[in-house]
This record gives sequence, structure tokens and C-alpha cells, in this order.
Amino acid sequence: MRARRLTASDLMDFSPDQLAGAVLLAPVRLSTGQLPKGTRLDREQAESLLAVARELADPLRVAWADAGELHENEAATRLALAVGGIGVEQRAPRQSRLDLIARWDGVLHVRVASLTRLNTVDPLEVFTLYHGQAVVAGQVVASVKVAPHLVSGASVAEGVRIAKEDAPLIEVLPYLPLEVGAIAAEAIDGAGLARFEAGARAKVEALGSRFLGTVVVGDADPVAATEAARAALVSLIRDRGLRVILVGGVSAGDPLAPFYAGLQQLGGKVLRRGVPAHPGSMIWLAQLDESRLLGLPQCGMFALATAADLVLPRLLTGEALDAASLADLAHGGVLVRDMRFRFPAYARDLQAPEG
Repeated sequence: MRARRLTASDLMDFSPDQLAGAVLLAPVRLSTGQLPKGTRLDREQAESLLAVARELADPLRVAWADAGELHENEAATRLALAVGGIGVEQRAPRQSRLDLIARWDGVLHVRVASLTRLNTVDPLEVFTLYHGQAVVAGQVVASVKVAPHLVSGASVAEGVRIAKEDAPLIEVLPYLPLEVGAIAAEAIDGAGLARFEAGARAKVEALGSRFLGTVVVGDADPVAATEAARAALVSLIRDRGLRVILVGGVSAGDPLAPFYAGLQQLGGKVLRRGVPAHPGSMIWLAQLDESRLLGLPQCGMFALATAADLVLPRLLTGEALDAASLADLAHGGVLVRDMRFRFPAYARDLQAPEG
């Protein structure tokens, strides 16, 4: 860029056409209002400045773009178009910052490694909420910015190239209207079952799905419990086609649990025993056919706020979670109350498990 400090006498040598197109490097206050820094002067603004040139308290600090340079707003707009995917829409740029907002309620997905690569390009800035965070329609999920008022077009092109290599860098997957069943694999009385179902139903229905109720398989006799679990899985997944099943009363740390035996007999498998987040580090995830099973060691934990409340929203967008998908819970996985903003609204005020 070509930057200059223009005193009142310097400005006397400029015509409106010569000053138009220059970009302000500092704000200028006029009787008609303030022109903020970053303003690209149009002819009318240039005329206003020249008319009061002698009244300006400080020299006018301006710059003109060289060939191949872009104004900050144009640069941010190009970059935002490259990084945004489905479920994301742009707000108008404001002083070189352009916010991306969620088009609907859902789960934010960020290609973190590629985002980091993009941000190594000077002077590009793209910053987001957490990957895997539950968001609501209209919420700002990311912002795009460049630091200078005029930026090299080549730098922006490099950022766009990185974004398109792993597109989309930022997207919001919407919740799907799924039907969700539950299995209680522990001895549970009527009051306990009611609490389990109330907690599970509240979470599922808050995310736009429908809770169908619970099959109780118990755990008294291993052989009978294995067969009961097997029958419940066949009924819910193969007969009814449910894609998400909640399971209470099966510990991630107990490979001898009858439920796992029933799952394995059907060709299912455990994808992850425990997740790198707490509370709820003993949750587990399993797969049978194309369905996913989300389990907790105690039925009552479904009424509490745990790491499961970061996993369930992703399942209800239809995401086919696997072990690698859950590994990213580690970053930000100390889920103390100050981290509840990552949860859907339903979980933010729930009690946490003890210990």
C-alpha cells in the first residue's frame, strides 16, 4: 500500500477524484459525524473532507491500494465464503470483522487442524467456538477478520486455498427428528425407571427427537440378561430401525457385563470404553449395524449433566460417531460448571454427578 500523512496544506493539492478510493488509517471526526478507520472514501466523503481540510486537528492518515491488494471488508468476505459450509450464514462486515452465525439449532463442526493452518497465514484471522459445541439459530459461531485495512490478495488466496482443501472448515449440522429408544440393563424399580425415562426424554425431546420409552432387561442372571439384551437390540434396531439407543446400567469398565455379550452375539461392537472428559468419563459408545448406542454405568446418570451431553447432540444430527470422533472431547473436557456453555441449554443447570 501507499500510505501518507496529509496536512491541511497537502490536502489543498488534492481533488475529490484523487482522494476518493483512499482508505482511512485513523478515524476522522466531521461535523456530520465520524468516519471510522478503514473507511474507503467515496467521492462525496472526499469532498466533505476537503471542504473542512483547514479545520482538521491532525494530519489525515490515508493509504491507497497497490495492484493486487484488497480492502479489509472484501478480504473478510472472500475468506468467509471459503470457510463457511452448511448451516452457516454471513453477517455484513463491520470494521473488517465478519461474523458467521448458525442458521439453525445444531452442532458446530470445525476442521481444527486446517483452521490452525489457515491462521498461520499473515494477517488472516478466523476464530470459532469449540468443535462439537451445541449452538442455536442466530448464534455467532465464528468470525473472520484481517488486521490491516489493505491486505495482499495473495494472502487471502492462500487462506481460501487452505479452506477449500478441507472444506467446509466450519458448518452447523442440524438436529434430525429421530426416534430414540432406551434400554435399562440394571435392576430398577418403578420410581427409578420413571426418573431414568424423565431424564432421557427431556434431553432427547429438547433436541427435536422423539423418545419412545425403555426396555428393561435387568442383570440378575447372566444368561437370561444376555438373551434379554439381545432381544431388545433386535427389536429396537433391526425390527424398528432406530438409529440411536440410550443404555443405562452398563459399566464401561466391566467387559463381563451381559449386555456386551448380547451385543457381540449380534455382530455389534464397542467403539469406545470411556471418553476423555469428566464428569461422565465412564460413558461408552457402541455400534450395531448402522445404529449407535450411548451408555452410562447407572440409569440415574441420564438425569445429570455429563459428557454424554456433548455426545448425544452429535448423535441426534445423524453423525456416525466413532472412537476418533470422541477423542476430540479431551480439549475442553474438564466439564466444570464454567464449561457448561458447551452443553445444550437443557443441561446447563442440571446437577452434576458426585465425585
